[in-house]
Amino acid sequence: MAAVADEDVFVIASGIGNHDNMGGVFRNAAAFGARAVLLDETCCDPFYRKAIRVSVGAVLRSPFTVGGSAEDLVAAMQTAGVEVLALTPSATLRLADYRPQGPVALMVGSEGPGLPRVVIDRCRAVGVPMAGGFDSLNVAVTSALALHHVTSGRPAG
Repeated sequence: MAAVADEDVFVIASGIGNHDNMGGVFRNAAAFGARAVLLDETCCDPFYRKAIRVSVGAVLRSPFTVGGSAEDLVAAMQTAGVEVLALTPSATLRLADYRPQGPVALMVGSEGPGLPRVVIDRCRAVGVPMAGGFDSLNVAVTSALALHHVTSGRPAG
């Protein structure tokens, strides 16, 4: 990996199996200037036509990599000096209260099971509190909120 800059933002996806969600994650990553999207080995194919369509072509022009386990991707980011945030409803730290202090990777998981506990435990867990008995948001929506939050006030990429 090339040198990581303080303003770099990455997205790590684990277990995303829905092509609409995959396209949405790529669209959001491109819209908010993420440096790259990292997909673990359990994610669906981002080149599936529906993912490309939903991404409005961002899949075709965004830097990304596929492969390895979620744990491997977290370890690689942390070794590069990137703080990894696990977006999870079980977090006690609210996204609104988090302030990035350097490069950051936002990790999102599949709807339903979410991120594995072993992955969450290796990261800084951050969540978006819900009202009305909801426990979580759609993964693409969550990625958009988190990307907006961590890129606000940073130089555009």
